[in-house]
Amino acid sequence: MQAFHEVRFPVEVGIRSRGGPERRTDIVSLGSGREERNARWIHARRRYDAGAGVKSLAALSQVVAFFEERRGRLHGFRFKDRLDFRSSLNGAAPQMTDQVIGAGTGSQAAYSLIKTYGASFAPYQRTISKPVAGSVLIAVNGQAKSAGTQFTIDTSTGVITFVAGQIPANGAVVTAGYEFDVPVRFDTDRLEIDMASFAAGEIPTIPLIEIIP
Repeated sequence: MQAFHEVRFPVEVGIRSRGGPERRTDIVSLGSGREERNARWIHARRRYDAGAGVKSLAALSQVVAFFEERRGRLHGFRFKDRLDFRSSLNGAAPQMTDQVIGAGTGSQAAYSLIKTYGASFAPYQRTISKPVAGSVLIAVNGQAKSAGTQFTIDTSTGVITFVAGQIPANGAVVTAGYEFDVPVRFDTDRLEIDMASFAAGEIPTIPLIEIIP
């Protein structure tokens, strides 16, 4: 796996990005007119175009420098998706009971952050591997736990580890609230920018694609 740089794409540029989740589905039309559908991907993959956020030469220079340091598509980085960057589904501030991330066994100390979408038909669980430092809230059976003294968080993987003496009891519900970034990379090795067109208001294309953990 190539190196991942734990640095966030310029937020002031990314805030105006467009994009979202993509899935891959095979559809076969039968002679009867019915369809057979098969999901080729277990997980959604997000794509973004951050070009709309470049409104000045200063912002453009910042993106070029960021692109060069990442060596184009070589190294991944963090991206704040302004539509979906919290554990809550309604955009509210994270709460420690937002997401169920596991059940205690009496011996399991490590839990991965997840976010669940939907509830009634086929809920989808998304692994959250890039939580924002200082934002993670953890509770066991609704009781808040303290970061550093009762649990630790690896912000590069999204893994919560309870310290000795604080491991959740068998059947205890472990919940979490957090903010998070999306691990992405540039989806091009070439930034083509026409300065004359840029001065006339043309938006450059800056494609990004999610890296699946």
